[in-house]
Amino acid sequence: MLALRQGGRRLARRPSSSSSSSCAAGSASSRPSPPPLPLPPPPPTMARLVGSPASLLRPPPCALAAAAALAVLCALYYARSPASPEPRAPPPAASAAAPAAVASAGESKAKAGEELLASAGLAAAAGAAGDAELHVLLLLAKAERNASLRSKAEAALRSLARFAKLGPRQALVLHLLSDAPSRPVGKAVLRDALRSAQFQHKVVFHDVDVVAEKLLPLVEAMQKLFSAGAGTYYGDSLFFLSLAMHRVLPKEISRIIQVDLDVEYRTNIRELFEEFDNFPEGAVIGIAHEMQPVYRHLFWQYRQEHPGTKVGEPPPDGLPGFNSGVLLLNLEAMRHSELYNRLLEPGAAQHLADQFHFRGHLGDQDFFTLVGMAHPELFHVLDCTWNRQLCSWWREHGYRDVFDRYFHCDGHVRIYHGNCNTPIPQE
Repeated sequence: MLALRQGGRRLARRPSSSSSSSCAAGSASSRPSPPPLPLPPPPPTMARLVGSPASLLRPPPCALAAAAALAVLCALYYARSPASPEPRAPPPAASAAAPAAVASAGESKAKAGEELLASAGLAAAAGAAGDAELHVLLLLAKAERNASLRSKAEAALRSLARFAKLGPRQALVLHLLSDAPSRPVGKAVLRDALRSAQFQHKVVFHDVDVVAEKLLPLVEAMQKLFSAGAGTYYGDSLFFLSLAMHRVLPKEISRIIQVDLDVEYRTNIRELFEEFDNFPEGAVIGIAHEMQPVYRHLFWQYRQEHPGTKVGEPPPDGLPGFNSGVLLLNLEAMRHSELYNRLLEPGAAQHLADQFHFRGHLGDQDFFTLVGMAHPELFHVLDCTWNRQLCSWWREHGYRDVFDRYFHCDGHVRIYHGNCNTPIPQE
């Protein structure tokens, strides 16, 4: 599953090089066996045998051979492994002139998580299709009332659709997590944005308040540690949902790709999905390094007390922290990781914050960075070309001498991240 979220780090307090985040998920590998296939019709000779009792005493010469062949077919069918379901028929191709199909979900705030997907008929589809359905989650709360954010969303979706080359049995489903489902006007605005981006895939609306309410206890604890306070940009619960997506989405969905809204793609999103195959044992999240010395700054006290530490140092040998602009969330691994779920407890996060003298203000990426300092085994580090951040704010604010050691990135850029409202290069 791929998830997008609205971007642009606020610079008034401490500017971030990251924006908020988007999601593609694959369905879980364990799913119910398909219904039995119908048996092939009997050959003509067998039909005659059934219709003429007298002929049973004198079967035609080929009848016994036909019966034996049918018996072999039946034996082969019932000997099939139940773990090898028949491939699903490819979905019908979307007409280039047809508007994006939109299914409404989450109209009532009493619905949550699994019910939202089930009401759209997606929970069952995910279980049947396996990784054939790539789910994109776009965190768009309030963007329907902001022309600048809508413009970024259109650019992101346009580039996603342009480079997305799906297999013959793959489908892309876009989930819009927004407060628009309860407001018809807002939903109409988002539909217009999708048409403008020529996004010709299925779309499902979800209510952000429903999901946030389900995660409220966890979010409230994290807000105290990783935001600048109530009412600030990154104090919004929207920027903490990625921490516990495995507790919100149905179990049939096993993997999510979550990507910020202020990005543009230069390659097929399927290639990023394949990065899940490179996860080492124990890793639950794929994420790229932060490309500015922001965490060199935020960990200043720990660094002062621990000379020679790698915390806050640039790559390749240092620990520069993470940027949550591109996230690969292995939901199945997150659900089963005792360590990761233990770290979501308020006491555990507070203990790490005290250990590293850390107080953040950038939401989820602060949590991932802090956890990564103590438990790097939970993370698969993505190449910088998967999240080529463009913000250079810290170069002019005290770190010019070391800035390029963080900002350097070799290779063909696959995803540009225009954080800090930085323009993205034209193709």
